[in-house]
Amino acid sequence: MKLRALLLGILLTSPVATYGAGGNSVVTVNPPIPAPDWTLPAIQNAKGNLSMSDFRGKITYVDFWASWCGPCRLSLPALNALNSQFADDPVQFLAISIDVVEEDAWDFLKRYSVDYPVVIDTEGDIARTFAVDGMPSGYLLDGQGRVREIHIGFKRGDELKLAESIKRLLSDLVTSEVDET
Repeated sequence: MKLRALLLGILLTSPVATYGAGGNSVVTVNPPIPAPDWTLPAIQNAKGNLSMSDFRGKITYVDFWASWCGPCRLSLPALNALNSQFADDPVQFLAISIDVVEEDAWDFLKRYSVDYPVVIDTEGDIARTFAVDGMPSGYLLDGQGRVREIHIGFKRGDELKLAESIKRLLSDLVTSEVDET
C-alpha cells in the first residue's frame, strides 16, 4: 500500500504533469519509484504465470487496459506497433487486462490483437497497487524496474511521445553500460 500512496501523491500533486486534449496525461516520476512485483496468469503470447521480476533489465511499458475501454481500441494497436519498432532493443511491452471476466478480454484481443504478453488481473489487486486512475494507464519502467513515467488515457499521437521517452531511457541504458566498463 505504500507504493499506492506514493503514486497517488505523485498523480495528485505533481507539478511536472503535462495534460493533453482528451483528458490524457503524462506524469514524470522523479525520483523514480520501484514498481511492485506481482505474479499474474498469462492469457496471450506467454504461458503460465508472469511476474514483474521477469522483465528486470529491460525497459518495460506496463499497460493496464479493459475490454470496455474505448481508448484501448487505439492504444493496444499503437503499442503493438511500438513493440515492433523496438523489437531489436531491450524493451518489453506488457498488457494487463483488468477485466473481471476472462472471456471479455479474449474477445477484445481477437479484434485488437497484440504480439506481446498479456496477463489478467481479474481481482484488480495489481491495478490498485499501481494506483491506476483511468483507462488505459501505462507505466514506463527503466531497466531497474523503477517507474519513470505514468501515462493516463490515450489519443492518437501519444505513441510518438512514448517512443521518445523509450529512446531517452535506451540512451541512458547505453550510457550506464559504458560507465560500468
